[in-house]
Amino acid sequence: MIKVSVMYPNTPGARFDHDYYRDKHMPLVRDLLGSACLFYTVDRGLAGGAPGEPPTYIGMCHIYSDSVESFQAAFGARAEQILGDIPNYTDLSPVLQISEVVVGRQ
Repeated sequence: MIKVSVMYPNTPGARFDHDYYRDKHMPLVRDLLGSACLFYTVDRGLAGGAPGEPPTYIGMCHIYSDSVESFQAAFGARAEQILGDIPNYTDLSPVLQISEVVVGRQ
């Protein structure tokens, strides 16, 4: 299993609509990816590692998929629609990472 992490850096003055992201964008992504999206999670950054430190990322999602190939095939076919929705909730550019899940829930 793989995890696709899409992270939005916490940038002063940037716009990020958490409600839109959670309630509209991510369900859209799930629907467009179909079976390539096994499930997803959405995070809202609260704090950094030290007391009073701001979070590194203001928001992020993690999309779980069977393989890099299945995710990339599904995303590639719908990239224009998915990426086209980004201006509806933020003016930030996301940082993306694909990871292998080596330990799941314990």
